[in-house]
Amino acid sequence: MADPRHAFYRSVLEQLLAAGVVRRDHELHVAAGGRADRDVLHELGFADVTISNLDEREQAAGLEPYAWRHEDLEALSLADASVDVAIVAAGLHHCRSPHRALLELYRVARVAVVAIESRDSALMRLAAHLRLADDYELAAVAAHGLRAGGVANSAIPNYVYRWTEREVAKTVASFAPHVRHRFHWFRAFELPDLLVDGVRGPRRLALRALRPAAAMLTRVLPRQANLFAFAIEKPQVPRDLQPWLRLDAGAVAPDERAFAARYRIER
Repeated sequence: MADPRHAFYRSVLEQLLAAGVVRRDHELHVAAGGRADRDVLHELGFADVTISNLDEREQAAGLEPYAWRHEDLEALSLADASVDVAIVAAGLHHCRSPHRALLELYRVARVAVVAIESRDSALMRLAAHLRLADDYELAAVAAHGLRAGGVANSAIPNYVYRWTEREVAKTVASFAPHVRHRFHWFRAFELPDLLVDGVRGPRRLALRALRPAAAMLTRVLPRQANLFAFAIEKPQVPRDLQPWLRLDAGAVAPDERAFAARYRIER
């Protein structure tokens, strides 16, 4: 069965390829990944790819021609800046700390981080309030026979952590305050039959009835879309240093003149 995010996933990477942020010869590490990632990346012609997951069954799903390794997204064993591009698609919200997981991807990437998740919007909060969308991901656990698919791939349904642009920016600024970052944002609305048909009872009818209206609304107000992706370009030093910092013998240090222009420096 086709993954409902396939088209959005592919579109995000195509746009990043066109912008030169990502190249087909880059070394990619896909965390919390599986066959859906393999299909998109193979279609787009990426060659040097490693897919990791906590779930060993993903290895048996058929990930050729790509490499596989067992990894915890919240504690990757990779060294700092050891891969060109780190990717996660619909994996951050399965972590006990989505922010920690995002920063692990940031840590191991040299060029960029790419993440595909859901956006925290007024429309999504209304849908959750009306029980048309879930705050806890029971559907994934049900799809795994009540044995996995939840938080940290356990049988306990994870909280569906949804992001905003501001939250992404604050998270990486807190981790790397010495540099300025470049972000790329992507939004789309998609409510495929695969998701609707997985719901029972009146909710299915409501989702089908409201789908055209939601699609129209998100075309006018794209920040209300349910699909959200972002790319973070890793800063280059000294080009992207904050204006109040400088390099001193290869180490980042305060720029005394920049500080003195704004504050009295205690001696």
